[in-house]
This record gives sequence, C-alpha cells and structure tokens, in this order.
Amino acid sequence: MAHWTFLTHHAHVLLAIARDADATVEAIAASVGITARSAVSILNDLEATGYLERERRGRRNHYLLHLDRPLRHPSNAAHTVGELIAALRDLD
Repeated sequence: MAHWTFLTHHAHVLLAIARDADATVEAIAASVGITARSAVSILNDLEATGYLERERRGRRNHYLLHLDRPLRHPSNAAHTVGELIAALRDLD
C-alpha cells in the first residue's frame, strides 16, 4: 500500500504554527515529519506568498499567520487558511 496523506506538508506546517506561533524550525519539522531544511523551505514559500510573517524575538522567530488568505487551489479558493485551521484544529 502506498504511503500518502490528504494534506500537504505546507498545510501541516501551517497547522503546526497555528498550534505554537513560537515553535522552532526543529519543532515544526518534527511535528510534520520532515527535515529542518524542508521546513525552512516551506516557511520561505509561505512567507513569500503572504501566508505568514516572521518576526524576530531575541534569537527566535515568532510567526504571524494571515488567516484571511485564500487557499491556493482554484477549487478551494473560496475558503481561507483560517477556515482550514479551524476545521482541523479540533482534530488535534
């Protein structure tokens, strides 16, 4: 049986940040099951496309999610990141 999931790693990173906006890259990567390098790449993607902002707090980052941003796939674009997080947050 093939190993696959319904959500992308990008979605899992968003959910990890929604749970803890002060999480380290290593903690985000561990919760998603990816390398820290992959997590950094995804964080860069999300920041470049306006889904999150990073704010330095001392030696660490704090992440601000833009919950009003639409989902990227055309068939889901009527829904927001906030709706996705709200729907899945209860499942944690």
